[in-house]
Amino acid sequence: MNSLKNKKLYLLDMDGTLYLDEQLFDGVPAFLANIHQRGGRYLFLTNNSSRGIEGYLAKMERLGLPATAEDFLTSTDATIHIIRKEYPDRLMYVVGTESLKQQLRAAGFHLCEEPSADVSLLLIGFDRELTYRKLEDACILLNRGVDYLATNPDWVCPTSFGFEPDCGSICEMLWHATKRKPRVIGKPQPEMVELALARTGFSWEETVVVGDRLYTDIACGINAGVDTIFVLSGEGKKEDIEEMNIHPTWTLSGVREILDRMDE
Repeated sequence: MNSLKNKKLYLLDMDGTLYLDEQLFDGVPAFLANIHQRGGRYLFLTNNSSRGIEGYLAKMERLGLPATAEDFLTSTDATIHIIRKEYPDRLMYVVGTESLKQQLRAAGFHLCEEPSADVSLLLIGFDRELTYRKLEDACILLNRGVDYLATNPDWVCPTSFGFEPDCGSICEMLWHATKRKPRVIGKPQPEMVELALARTGFSWEETVVVGDRLYTDIACGINAGVDTIFVLSGEGKKEDIEEMNIHPTWTLSGVREILDRMDE
């Protein structure tokens, strides 16, 4: 029987799992402290590529949660890893925020702001600065046949008022315009979990992924071969499990229930 008692590495989604906008969910500080008290570690895994680590560090400070830059692993990190490995020395066009572009430039990549003939890679991220011009440029490049990546497949991002379109929705628009789909890098692909295991040295048996989305968070854990906790505090609903045929190891109401069951 599966048990949380021996879990050491908690890979945590944030939006909808630990908080919603500026509202911290019940039990989060005690939950994080408990992980450290057990000699474990947590990493914050997010598909949100719209901002860098600095923005998350500032948010954690506002919420009163202890965090350093080493505690975060983002879809941008996974994207940088994949581009370095499989698409080196490419000139790319990015449909994304300035924060995403700055991270890519800092990693040594070359970006172009026009759909020039030299561009051979298109990257789509969660773009809160989206313009029609960017969409048009993306269509030009896709119709030309350039390689096509997306940081994450999320349809929506949870907010206090409901949801707003995420990277997956942008890619869906482009699919209807060009009939091309991207290679997706973030959750549910296993790379983020694999990077986390390499960074921390914990085994897959000691690891659990926690998140509120079956098709990204939970699928990522399943694809990487680790246990998963599906929390019902964000986007996902219990009935989604059968509808999507994605089965987490545990389904719990939220972080407070995880904390209450960590000795079981």
